[in-house]
Amino acid sequence: MIGRLPLDEQLPALRAALQTNELLTEVLARTAGLGLPGWYLTAGCVFQTVWNVVTGRPPGGGIKDYDVFYFDDTDLSWAAEDEVIAAGRTVFADLPVEVEIRNEARVHLWYEEKFGVPCPAYGSSEAAIDSFAATTCCVGLRAEPDGRWRVYAPYGLSDVFNLVLRPNPVQAPRSVYETKAARWRARWPELTVLPWPEPD
Repeated sequence: MIGRLPLDEQLPALRAALQTNELLTEVLARTAGLGLPGWYLTAGCVFQTVWNVVTGRPPGGGIKDYDVFYFDDTDLSWAAEDEVIAAGRTVFADLPVEVEIRNEARVHLWYEEKFGVPCPAYGSSEAAIDSFAATTCCVGLRAEPDGRWRVYAPYGLSDVFNLVLRPNPVQAPRSVYETKAARWRARWPELTVLPWPEPD
């Protein structure tokens, strides 16, 4: 079972699983060409590809969009982010998926209005990944110029391979976790969904 292997042995298994999703590898390669600072391909397209591979489903099945995070705190204007989004729209125009590009340096400017709780300013793309509603989701990767993949997984990969959804109550409210968990469980009924921790 991959989820019980040491992390250094899980990393090649992660790459092997993700490479079965041709759309993911294409988005990864094209994003590298955009030259975005501190970027990662992250969120559902990563862990859901693994879930699909582990459960014998088509690698890209059920994946709503492909999320690209980058971090540029030199210009926090919407105009600057929109320029990057427009460039991405051109680069990904022929792909049959939505690629959502977001500057994580700006998240604190709109997060509370959308989710109802304030968000401190992130200091990096990694900090943004750290705050996903489930620790299982906290995985990002990018393609380096030498062909290596840089993988950021602060909580490891065992839960991803073992189909365990574990809450991460550092930023997102409980309702976000439970809504996502219900949606994902409907698609991947093999998931073990751990409950949101109750206050002491």
